[in-house]
Amino acid sequence: AFVQNDIAYYAVNGSEMFKDKKVPSIQGLATLYPETIQIVTLDKSGIKSLNDVKGKRVAVGAAGSGTEANARQILEAYGITYDDIKVQYLSFAEASNALKDGNVDVAFVTAGHPTAAIQDIATQNHVVLLPVDSDKADALIAKYPFYTKLTIAAKTYPNQEADVQAIAVRAMLAVTDKMNADTGYAITKAIFSNLDRLKAAHSVANAVSKATALDGMSVPVNPGAEKYLKEK
Repeated sequence: AFVQNDIAYYAVNGSEMFKDKKVPSIQGLATLYPETIQIVTLDKSGIKSLNDVKGKRVAVGAAGSGTEANARQILEAYGITYDDIKVQYLSFAEASNALKDGNVDVAFVTAGHPTAAIQDIATQNHVVLLPVDSDKADALIAKYPFYTKLTIAAKTYPNQEADVQAIAVRAMLAVTDKMNADTGYAITKAIFSNLDRLKAAHSVANAVSKATALDGMSVPVNPGAEKYLKEK
């Protein structure tokens, strides 16, 4: 299955949406590409940093979603709880409309970038992405092993003149512990020996590499996949 590495972590550890529903049999084959946590506001809000969001209306994702957990954890790194903000539990489609209409100040979006919905907002509004400071990112990664650092390059969106430091979760391939090591090895080798074919099919494959396939790996790795990924 394709899953986000944070969701796999919650499943194996029985936390967040898997509280009392632990799935300890999950293993990883490889992490693939980043799903960036983008923190979006409009220039006219005057918000320049996550330190500025206290008292603001913040769309944190649908209740119980992976995005909502990301938002809560990132805000926590800044010493901000839901008591400090006006929480809006909105899907990103709802949040993007609310941003456009001036009904929310900040929205969290977990998606590969550039994200079409943010580009859509940016056609008529000056969009600003809020950074996750390096020290806060390090603290998050120490606490939650599924996060990785990432840069959203300048010009990713209209009017974005500078790089923005962000964090990401990663899309990964998950299996169960019933998959034997030989099969895990063969599947992983088949993927990373044929990246040219994946790249021809979809541009996101440009972010897939053997060198980063254990980055953000948040669950035990299938032994065969691990053997292949650690071979020179």
